[in-house]
Amino acid sequence: MIPPAFEYARPASVDEAVRALADAGEEAKVLAGGQSLLPLLRLRLAFPELVVDVGRIPELRGVREDGEALAIGALTTHHDVIHDPLVRRYAGLLAAATATVADPAVRHRGTLGGSLAHADPAGDLPAVALALDAELVAVGPGGKRTIPAREFFLDYLQSALSPDELLVEVRIPKTEGWGFHYEKFQRVAQAWAIVGVAALVRRADGQIAEARIGLTNMGSTPLRATAAEQALAGADGPEAVARAAEAAAEGTRPSQDLSASPEYREHLARVLTRRAVLAAGGMG
Repeated sequence: MIPPAFEYARPASVDEAVRALADAGEEAKVLAGGQSLLPLLRLRLAFPELVVDVGRIPELRGVREDGEALAIGALTTHHDVIHDPLVRRYAGLLAAATATVADPAVRHRGTLGGSLAHADPAGDLPAVALALDAELVAVGPGGKRTIPAREFFLDYLQSALSPDELLVEVRIPKTEGWGFHYEKFQRVAQAWAIVGVAALVRRADGQIAEARIGLTNMGSTPLRATAAEQALAGADGPEAVARAAEAAAEGTRPSQDLSASPEYREHLARVLTRRAVLAAGGMG
């Protein structure tokens, strides 16, 4: 379909972008890589009066070290995230999960910030951000603020960003030395995950000292499998991991659609958590 008519702005700086968003209020949408917004426009599921294209703002791209964290510009493409040596060394889970997003064409255009701001619980990267304890940095008329990932995703396609705020950076604590794995189940290649599991595992003395589990498409927001995380502490082999993974669906509210029932998604969460943790812990 043909998108509805809208005004178009292409600011050259973050300040210009924030001013444009503030002037338009709730009638504006931000265009980054366009892989989330353009389909909504073409299907007429979004009707902005103004589209603010931030794709030409150079300060929003790139990866740098900042103490014990990586700072990743919101406009950094999936392709660049996958191949960046700092991401691969200090946030391997993010690189691995991003490599499973859609297809090469989408990964060359889509951006990390755009994926997170879209707040789709079926997207791969929101659950990864939760597992990594990421922080999201936004700029608005009142200045800059940092939002923990656990507070960023509010509901289906709803984030904590105000209409006049722009996501500028994603901060990820370094997890060098942790094992990681992203496991997902999908109907066909390149489709949305029916369920996905992002696992981080830190081992000590032959057992799991700490585990973090992010769940994709198990509710109206990405979720942490906190019960499974607690049960995994001290797990020392595949049988213990399998028992802990039985708690992966606790506290979730998976949807029913043409792809799966809630019960099937709960089953997948348990199975995929077991697989992901065993792979991340080198215990498979």
